[in-house]
Amino acid sequence: MASAVAYQSPPAAVEYDDGIVRLFVAAALFWGVVGMAMGVLIAAQMVFPSLNLDLPWTTFGRLRPVHTSGVIFAFGGNALIGTSFYVVQRTCRARLPGRFAAEFVFWGYQLFIVLAALGYVMGATAGREYAEPEWFVDLWLAAVWLTYGGLFVGVLLRRTEPHIYVANWFYLAFIVTITLLHVVNNLAVPVAWNEAKSYSLFGGVQDAMTEWWYGHNAVGFFLTAGFLGIMYYFLPKQADAPIWSYRLSILSFWSLVFMYMWAGPHHLHFTSLPDWVQTLGMAFSIMLWMPSWASTVNGFMTVSGRWDRLRTDPILRFMIVAVVFYGVATFEGPLMGVRTVNGLSHYTEWTISHVHSGALGWNGFITFGAIYYLVPRLWDRPGMHSRAAIEWHFWLGLAGIMLYVTAMWGAGVLQGLMWRAHTELGFLKYSFIESVEAARPYYAVRLLGGLLYLSGFLVMVWNVRRTIVGERFAAPRPAALAPAE
Repeated sequence: MASAVAYQSPPAAVEYDDGIVRLFVAAALFWGVVGMAMGVLIAAQMVFPSLNLDLPWTTFGRLRPVHTSGVIFAFGGNALIGTSFYVVQRTCRARLPGRFAAEFVFWGYQLFIVLAALGYVMGATAGREYAEPEWFVDLWLAAVWLTYGGLFVGVLLRRTEPHIYVANWFYLAFIVTITLLHVVNNLAVPVAWNEAKSYSLFGGVQDAMTEWWYGHNAVGFFLTAGFLGIMYYFLPKQADAPIWSYRLSILSFWSLVFMYMWAGPHHLHFTSLPDWVQTLGMAFSIMLWMPSWASTVNGFMTVSGRWDRLRTDPILRFMIVAVVFYGVATFEGPLMGVRTVNGLSHYTEWTISHVHSGALGWNGFITFGAIYYLVPRLWDRPGMHSRAAIEWHFWLGLAGIMLYVTAMWGAGVLQGLMWRAHTELGFLKYSFIESVEAARPYYAVRLLGGLLYLSGFLVMVWNVRRTIVGERFAAPRPAALAPAE
């Protein structure tokens, strides 16, 4: 059975292109620091408003998309592209079809991140959730993304394995669906070809519907399907066990692909969107429990009989806790899609709590586990530099998540109850500013949670760097002792 941190590289029949994977892993770590640090800064601004500095470039409104895009598309996107290139080559026993195209995808994606971030800071945004870049940045990303999709499909077509492993199905769904979402949601008319400003091709309630069809499915296929691809490859690898039920993984895939597309309207309850559309979104949100928990159960059962390894394998611990948070987040999400619950939760910090339980717990922890798995293999090292550092990262990250999620959930429920409270005469009992003041202690706890999570990630970056440069390595696991005679 494989060690938690020690690894010996097996001989490979195919010479895989791992150089590009190394670039994406390094970029994911770099942008992760930037995105998470920006999140801590804007969390601090909610507690100490003077940290806005009275400058247009440093206000919460401009830095918030830098944070969200930084952690989702910069950190998460680089991790997804890098791991997909690693997984598809090995499960298909085929090399990437073109090095130049792969380099273009890497450098083109980094240029997209930089252009988007500069636009946010300068105030040149489309004003659409998770789709803030302006039209010219969108066009550039489309070219990069189509090249990425072509490379991935190219490996599938060149495969020497007759079977397409389930992780590749999830990666492919992520690539194809994000292409569709990106193109349709960003249909816009520029003011002029030499100006950044553009206006959406849609208007009114149609624009809102299109945006949340995109926004929810960006969560469904970027932050869910893509990361399920990571889970379905790296969790069995680290657990040294096959997926518990391959049929269940396929059922989960097709159910997720069909149902997620229809759930977006639950973001528009109590709006001018037709009531039947809102109800349709609510119904499909509830139905999403099935495919989501199918993968949750599959992840848990994969380590069945190996639970003792969680005490000694911190990398596997990252992965299984990620599955826990995936189950929690995908239970809470459909619940919040129910109209009556949404009436309390919408526009409150409860939504922020839900998003971050998925982002920090599910997306973050499964990515950390995958990177810890990858780094010794990509750089041909015997293991991670420090096992103790992995333990520190795990506990700092978990403490940060729990503080963040519980604080924002408490703040959200408090806000929802204060906003709907009325006097005997029917007037609002509390002003809006009173609800802001009441939530301030929760914001302070959120800031502490963010600092802990960022601290754990910095420990990881240090550990990865020391592993790559090779100052000291964890001792390889000794050979198993012979049975007593």
